[in-house]
Amino acid sequence: MTYFGDPALWLPLTFAALMGLSILIYVVLDGFDLGVGVLFPFAEPAEKDRMVASIGPFWDANETWLVLAIGILLVAFPAAHGAILTALYLPVAIMLIGLILRGVAFEFRAKAPPARKGLWNLSFYAGSMMTALSQGYMLGMYIMGLEQRPATWAFAALTAVFLTVGYSFIGAAWLILKTEGALQRKAVGWAKGGIWGLILGLGAVSLASPLVSPRIFDKWFAMPEALFLAPLPIISAALVALLWIALRRLPARDDSFAWFPFAVSIALFALAFCGMAYSFYPYVVPEKLTIYEAASAPESLFIILIGTLFVLPMILGYTALSYRVFRGKATALSYE
Repeated sequence: MTYFGDPALWLPLTFAALMGLSILIYVVLDGFDLGVGVLFPFAEPAEKDRMVASIGPFWDANETWLVLAIGILLVAFPAAHGAILTALYLPVAIMLIGLILRGVAFEFRAKAPPARKGLWNLSFYAGSMMTALSQGYMLGMYIMGLEQRPATWAFAALTAVFLTVGYSFIGAAWLILKTEGALQRKAVGWAKGGIWGLILGLGAVSLASPLVSPRIFDKWFAMPEALFLAPLPIISAALVALLWIALRRLPARDDSFAWFPFAVSIALFALAFCGMAYSFYPYVVPEKLTIYEAASAPESLFIILIGTLFVLPMILGYTALSYRVFRGKATALSYE
């Protein structure tokens, strides 16, 4: 345990990095299939089948990253797990109900008789909305320090809307990549509308964190830190501009650059996440508990780390394998 220095320092930092990586991968991967569900009401019945087919091989594996992130929070930072889940009990319960509803609707709609298919389509949309809105609400409450007062509730509600729109944008970007024809053209239109919500959401989160905490304000705007951090918003603005230019030229006749909106979406989410991680470090519960105060005993963390070194490559492996096997355009939905 002492090979890398003081285990009371490097082990909590390692698990914080693993938890952050798991959350980021979950937001990107499950974000696009949640976004596809949010876009469901704007599609024709045949298009809905193709939309579900585009996420069919991936959605279940995508949610594994959420389980991993919550598992790390529970075993590595039990004090933080208790504080966060206590403050966010209701939105967590709504999120779980939404995930269950999505899973059931996903399976049942494929074999439901035509008269009942609409009900399962509605359930899939409702489950997607419940999950996306609850995650956005939890993000807003976390940024505001988990305080229960009207101002934080209002900001959390605003963040819930913006994150849902952000998910719809990355979902549209995924459909641009995985579909063709009329549905792909519709997805380009959805992405053009969703990009503004994505920009407002990223801006709201970026501006709120420094305003809520003087400590975070100093980390971003004190010199020379402000100079070193300036590339983050500049790169983000450049990516948004390139994304808008690309959307105006899509879909291309030879389907070139269909991957570009999805790739840029991943980059934007990653930059926003890195900015948040920098803002809140070393706190795992904003302004209350650091990762070092909330961490389990170093002996326990070391044992958990050994298990993680076996589990994490397996999750990465089958995730990568599924995306490789089912690469290319989505085919017609069939459970035969």
